[in-house]
Amino acid sequence: MSHNLQSTMATCGIKVAATSLSSTREAVRAVRAELGNERFQHVIAFFSIEHDPQQLVAEFNEAFPEIPLSGCSTAGEFGPLGMMQGGIVVIAFPERGFRVLSEAIPDATAPGLERATQIARRLKIQASDGHNRGVMGQLFALMLTDGLSNKEEALTAAVHWGLDNIELIGGSAGDGLAFQRTALVHNGRIVRASALLFLIESAYPFRVFKTQNFEPTPIKLVVTAANTENRIVYELNAEPAAREYAAAIGLMPNELGPFSFASYPLVVKIGGDYYCRSIRNMNPDGSLSFFCAIDEGLVFTVARPRDMVKSTLDTLDRVDRELGGTDLIIGFDCILRRLDAESRQVRRNVDEIYRRFGVTGFHTYGEQYNAMHLNQTLTGVAFGKSSVGA
Repeated sequence: MSHNLQSTMATCGIKVAATSLSSTREAVRAVRAELGNERFQHVIAFFSIEHDPQQLVAEFNEAFPEIPLSGCSTAGEFGPLGMMQGGIVVIAFPERGFRVLSEAIPDATAPGLERATQIARRLKIQASDGHNRGVMGQLFALMLTDGLSNKEEALTAAVHWGLDNIELIGGSAGDGLAFQRTALVHNGRIVRASALLFLIESAYPFRVFKTQNFEPTPIKLVVTAANTENRIVYELNAEPAAREYAAAIGLMPNELGPFSFASYPLVVKIGGDYYCRSIRNMNPDGSLSFFCAIDEGLVFTVARPRDMVKSTLDTLDRVDRELGGTDLIIGFDCILRRLDAESRQVRRNVDEIYRRFGVTGFHTYGEQYNAMHLNQTLTGVAFGKSSVGA
């Protein structure tokens, strides 16, 4: 098997292929050959923005005629080849054992949010005739969101409202660390949408999960001036934002960057738990742009990471025990977790854990978990090896 192409087939029938080939045409052809000639119900692709989306879609439509293709651009990919940048990872759902329903959600303006709830409800109703297809499993929802829309919180809440008791996981599309353009693909065409929503029925047991690896410190930073619509904080504790944040973590403002943002995340307390509101970048005027929604008066707590390797392994071990063995995991991992793993020189360890449990997915600009939009988290769905009732 080529060092820049690898595939796996899970017991449940889902096939995964990954390639690091730089030529889009060669990459798609290689993936098609690796997956074989069987028909699939739906193919989901996670791809680097280094592959031109228009060409990528054209190549996929030629390689997978009559098979719906959806997906998004990434801030990095992971799968059978481990962690990649510049690659393509494809998840192919078989015709038996699963049922995949999907729809694109339009721009998340106020009417768009109402439409998001309606779409979620409509897909849920469509799924209610699953017994006619012989799939006797349960449902989960998967959402791919435009990571530059600045609407993920409202969108996730609106979709979760429509789904009611169906669990939701997902990730926000990225473009490396450029923060300039993302791409969403639905049913073989590039769409101008805020998100793609999939409702997936599985004949195999699954567990939706999240894991994070940080703990709060006593240091508090209050947002005293901000542009909430664009997620920009100008002042913390009535001081220039970058300067105050740098002082809080013991650095100079000119030392700030993606690795320091990953190593010292800011968190907020919601319902007794802490959730990351991670910094995306420092702007020339000393303000800070965020991956998540912010508001004036918001109280941040400076956090420090715990052992990422241990926390990730503990979570996946627990899920593995609950399922009686993990077959495959579709995961959405914050880009800041990867950067933090690199800065602490544990990326190889995390990579090995992902390979061991068959974690396939992409590095995101944010993660969705039920009603929450998160940062610096790994969310995912893990499948067991035996079908329901087997």
